[in-house]
Amino acid sequence: MKNYILVHGAWGGAWEFSDLINLLTQDDAKVTAVDLPGHGENPRAIPDVTMAAYVQTVVDTINEQNEKVILVGHSLAGAVVSQVAEQIPEKIDRLIYVAAILPKNGQSPMDLMSSDEQGQLLPNVTFSEDQTYATLTEEVVRNVLLNDFKQGEALDRIIPHFLFKQATEPFMAPAQLTEERFGAVKKYYIRAGDDKVLSPNLQGRMLESWDMNEILALPSGHFPLNTMPKDLYDLIRKVS
Repeated sequence: MKNYILVHGAWGGAWEFSDLINLLTQDDAKVTAVDLPGHGENPRAIPDVTMAAYVQTVVDTINEQNEKVILVGHSLAGAVVSQVAEQIPEKIDRLIYVAAILPKNGQSPMDLMSSDEQGQLLPNVTFSEDQTYATLTEEVVRNVLLNDFKQGEALDRIIPHFLFKQATEPFMAPAQLTEERFGAVKKYYIRAGDDKVLSPNLQGRMLESWDMNEILALPSGHFPLNTMPKDLYDLIRKVS
């Protein structure tokens, strides 16, 4: 039985994987979607929402499993799952990145997003006065995060999930990755061709940093897990 651990990104939660979970479990796979600290059903105070806390939450989830896992990271979670793989490579069958951050050693998510001249999220984020958290407007969620989601009631229901305070520390934390540990884990990357958060140009540059077993693509925005879950499922099944 395949065992998938699904990890969401910034302003996200386990809820966003519901369609993908339904598809994967039809194959009798075991699927766990994680709520990272400060997200969904895992509330935390802003100072406690850190990259280290994100990583430890996923490590703890994997350590509860009896077999190797297929670790799927979306968006900011690319940095999370990479560092999980550095800590416990022996427990990970493979990594699957979905429109995700893929840092070099010493690189932070903010380093990458700041270098993305075509990325439309960072310029439209509202930071708190003390820079410890950031928020999004409904317009930014609709037009940048979910730019390819069909307008209507379903989109209107999803948008409020993103309207909360996202701690900034996870964006600032530099990755600590080695060829010997992280580099030895199988890696697959699913690109998003109409991504306004992490532009296709940035995705291409990040993919030069590490050897990938396979690179695939969808003609989607940043959230194919919500806008084209069946197509995303087909690619995940292909590489797992």
